[in-house]
Amino acid sequence: MIPMIAFMEPLRLLLLLLVPALVGVYLFLIWRKKQRSNTSGRSMFDFVIPKERTWLRHVAVGLAVLSLATLTVAFAKPKDEVAVPRQRATIVVAIDISLSMLAEDVQPNRFDAAKVAAADFVNSLPAKFNVSLVSFAGTASTLVPPTTDRDVVTAAIRDLQPDQGTAIGEGIYTSLAALTQVPPDPDDPKAPVPARIVLLSDGKTQLGRSSATAAEQAKAQKVPIYTIAYGTQTGTIEIGGRIERVPVDLAELQRIAKITGGEAYEARSAGQLKEVYADIGTSVGTEKVEQEVTERYAGFGLAFAILAALGMISLGARWP
Repeated sequence: MIPMIAFMEPLRLLLLLLVPALVGVYLFLIWRKKQRSNTSGRSMFDFVIPKERTWLRHVAVGLAVLSLATLTVAFAKPKDEVAVPRQRATIVVAIDISLSMLAEDVQPNRFDAAKVAAADFVNSLPAKFNVSLVSFAGTASTLVPPTTDRDVVTAAIRDLQPDQGTAIGEGIYTSLAALTQVPPDPDDPKAPVPARIVLLSDGKTQLGRSSATAAEQAKAQKVPIYTIAYGTQTGTIEIGGRIERVPVDLAELQRIAKITGGEAYEARSAGQLKEVYADIGTSVGTEKVEQEVTERYAGFGLAFAILAALGMISLGARWP
C-alpha cells in the first residue's frame, strides 16, 4: 500500500489542475499543426525541427510538465515522518558481569568482547544523550549516574570485574532507579524522561526479584528494554576444577523485551554484538516526527526542469 502524502498547504494543490489543461492545449496545437500541414504542406518550423526529431520535442514538453507538477507539489509544503535525533534522551546500559560471562565461546571471552562493544556503543550515541552504567551479578549497582561525559562511562566499562550470581530483575530495578537522577527539563519539569534500557546478559535469573515483575515496572514507567542475549548454547566455564555448561537463556530476555515493548536481540559473536548495538543505536538515537520536506520535491522539480531545458536546447542545436 502506497502511503498518502500529507501537506501543510493542501489548497495550493488546486494549481495542479493547470497541468492537464496545459497538456490539453499542447495536444490541440499538435492536432491543428497536422491539419494545417495536410492542407498547406511543410512550414518553416518543419525545416528548423526535422520530423524525425519531433520525439525530442515531446520528451522536452513532458519533462517540463513533470517539473511543473513536482514544483506545485513542493509549493503545497509536503510533510513526512523523518528520523531526527532525540533530545534529552537517557540510555541505561545494564551489563551482566556474572562468572558465566567468562565463557570463551566468544573470543577472547564473552566478558571482554562485551566491554569493548558496549564502550563503542556509548561513544556512538548523540552527544546530548545522557548515559548511565549499571552492572549486575548477584546484586546490581549504578556505577555511573546519567551523564553526557562519555569518558567517565567508558572508563567504568573497562573497569568492570566479574562476580558471582545473576540477578537480572535487580539489574532492571537499579536501572529504573538510575533514571530518577536525570535532571528535569527546565522548560517542562514534569515531562517524563525519554529513556531506554539496553540490557546485556547471557544467563537467567538466579537471585533477587523476578525479572518479569521488574519488566512490568519498566512498562508502567514507559521505559522499553532492549535485551541482548550474548553467547552461544555451547559455552562453558571452569569452576573448582569442573567444566560447567553456561548456555544462553533466550526465553527470559525475550519475555522482558516483549513486556516492555522493546526488542530482543541475539548475538553469538563479537561482530554480531557490534551489529546489534549499531541497530539499537539507530532505534534509540532517533525518533519519527512530521517535518516539512519541500526541498525533496523541489529538487525533483529542478531536475526535470533542467532536463526539459536541455531537450529544448537540443532542438535548435547540432551536437558534434
